[in-house]
Amino acid sequence: SQLTATKVGRHLVREKGTYLVLRELHSWEREPEVLAACEKLIQVLIGDEPGPGMENLLEVTVPEEVEQQLQRWDQEEEERWRREQHEAQGSMPCPEEPSR
Repeated sequence: SQLTATKVGRHLVREKGTYLVLRELHSWEREPEVLAACEKLIQVLIGDEPGPGMENLLEVTVPEEVEQQLQRWDQEEEERWRREQHEAQGSMPCPEEPSR
């Protein structure tokens, strides 16, 4: 995602068709951290280009309250995903051990 911090990097990543690869990865990936990274990167790739003075996203100042809210949302999303995974595993039958 560091490559997409700059306007030139975002253009290069879009040009190479990275969105299609990320979309496919997102459809089968199960790790919450990887899914979250895919979703954030997809949002950067499909979103509008930032306005003047914000071309390099690493240099943009994010107000502390906004940063805290984004972190809370990330935590809530990860907790939701873990609950759903736990519930799905609880409803699945345990695989039988193979005979020897």
